[in-house]
Amino acid sequence: MKNEGESAAPASSRRNLTGLVGRAVVWLMIIGSLFHLYTGGFGLLSTMSQRSLHLMFMMVPVFFLWAASPKQAKKLAWYDVALGVLILISSLYIFFTWPKQTMRVADVSTWTLIFGAIMLVGVIEATRRTASSALALIAALFLLYTYFGKYLPGGLAHRGYSLTRIIDFFYATSEGIYGMPIGVSASLIVLFVLFGGVLSVTGGGQFFIDTTFSLAGRWRGGTAKTAVVGSSLMGMISGSPIANVATVGTFTIPLMKRGGFSANVAAAIEALSSSGGILMPPVMGAAAFIMAEYLGRSYNEVCVSAIIPAVLYYACIFVIVDLKAVKNGLRGFPKEQLPDIKQVMKDGWHLIIPIIALIGFLMLAWSPNKAVFWSIAILIVISFFRRHTRMTLGKFFKAMEDGARETIPIAVACAGAGIIVGSLGMTGLGVKFSSSLIALCQGSQILALFLTMIASLILGMGMPATAVYILSAALLAPPLINLGITPVSAHFFIFYFSVISCITPPVALTAYAAAGLAKTDPGKAGWTAFYYGILAYIIPYMFVYTPVLLWQGDLSWIIFSFFIALIGVFALGIALEGYLFGRCSAVERAAFAVAGLMCVYAEIISDVIGVVAIALLVYFHWRRHAGTKAVAVQP
Repeated sequence: MKNEGESAAPASSRRNLTGLVGRAVVWLMIIGSLFHLYTGGFGLLSTMSQRSLHLMFMMVPVFFLWAASPKQAKKLAWYDVALGVLILISSLYIFFTWPKQTMRVADVSTWTLIFGAIMLVGVIEATRRTASSALALIAALFLLYTYFGKYLPGGLAHRGYSLTRIIDFFYATSEGIYGMPIGVSASLIVLFVLFGGVLSVTGGGQFFIDTTFSLAGRWRGGTAKTAVVGSSLMGMISGSPIANVATVGTFTIPLMKRGGFSANVAAAIEALSSSGGILMPPVMGAAAFIMAEYLGRSYNEVCVSAIIPAVLYYACIFVIVDLKAVKNGLRGFPKEQLPDIKQVMKDGWHLIIPIIALIGFLMLAWSPNKAVFWSIAILIVISFFRRHTRMTLGKFFKAMEDGARETIPIAVACAGAGIIVGSLGMTGLGVKFSSSLIALCQGSQILALFLTMIASLILGMGMPATAVYILSAALLAPPLINLGITPVSAHFFIFYFSVISCITPPVALTAYAAAGLAKTDPGKAGWTAFYYGILAYIIPYMFVYTPVLLWQGDLSWIIFSFFIALIGVFALGIALEGYLFGRCSAVERAAFAVAGLMCVYAEIISDVIGVVAIALLVYFHWRRHAGTKAVAVQP
């Protein structure tokens, strides 16, 4: 699983340390990964012990590997070393003293105040360097609010807290920095990242891409279909849209351009496909673990609820790709230019076993950390089935290093988000915000949903999806639930818009990353991705008003609604692309869009009307274009 923070942290600020210091940092990350593997398989430590060591292993390397600014990227500054050492000492201090801290009846010690202040400053600075300047600024403002809020007018004011109380709350309890977000990172997220790291060094990523290309490459628009399927497979493990583009996109974008797609469309399709990976079960992204904590449900239940929306998301992209290929007369690649599926499966079939095992363990209701630990163990063992996938000691250490390196921005973002969530609880601002939003919306669910969507999309312009979800869920989920929306629907609504913010102009970061690989205009790629992904902005509203799409209700009705929704997605794809057997008129496109939305809305009358309307539209459109044929283009 790759990190989300790469979307915001400038690559020019990353350092490649060599020498003794560089080796020391690498070994610290490796030891940290081994620590998490051990606790994942043989039992977590107590709450504060697990979280304090986790944050220590994640934060100390930040000041060595991420420079304060691009100008400092070439050399290690003295203050970077000082910050790294101080964070190490502060983490070890709370690790060894937290049992006494919980039993304390006297005043807070001077050392607790000193190390707590260091840790608060360190978290905000580490967040700025690795995750997002916007998130760091918001965390700092919320921290200041806990002290200066007593001077504010009206409903924003609170009773006020001393510096001693603030530092003690955020540093020496499990409500601030070491709150729920970092707890999920420490117990679950890091293990799934390590699973992705081990899978990567054994060749799993290339195996998925080769398999997809060998199967889909001969179809019309097969290169784009390879991108859709390959990105969904890699994305459900990586959990990061930007990292997904950087890995899969380097292969699929040139292929799509070779297959006849324009650079702009290739970038948009890859951006959409990579963004949806975090929505795809069974692994999904870091936010899914946090959602399970918020909802008080198992991770398995969250994954089951995510199945239908994720399939609908990718089905729409697949339909658009297919229709665009027909419209432009694009043919697949000749068989001799494709990987031999028999050889691909012969070389890498065994790499599927750990993923099947992971899914099986989760379905058997194993705890996620236990499930992923044993899946990693199985992956290491089966890697010896083939020489080219064999896990050597060097590969293993490389996987541990990469896993830690990719977890760092997620963990640091969770710590920064912990400051925000802690401040909301400490000052009571969360309750005030909730009541204010309800009053503003005057009981209107649709207005509350619209405002929640706008807030999540704006936050997502400068923050990783996990951090956006944590902040939005803390602020916006309670008022939605108070307005009568089910908790599952409310949290999934927020989750979806936290994710698709990365394809939303004017700051569509995933599309910009794909545009760089495609060598096309980022703005144009962003708007194209937004247009083709318009269904992603509709789906969340649908499962708020029809929870059956979140696997809520009778199984037969769920299956029926799912297949009807697929028909609706087909119609929406026609409306977006404007082509079926030939070009659609404006009236036809509008009619397909309305009929498609009626099918996605899971209600029996609208479903029947929608299906009948789609059937009639397809028939009359076919009659109008009977005999016409697109000119085939050989890639």
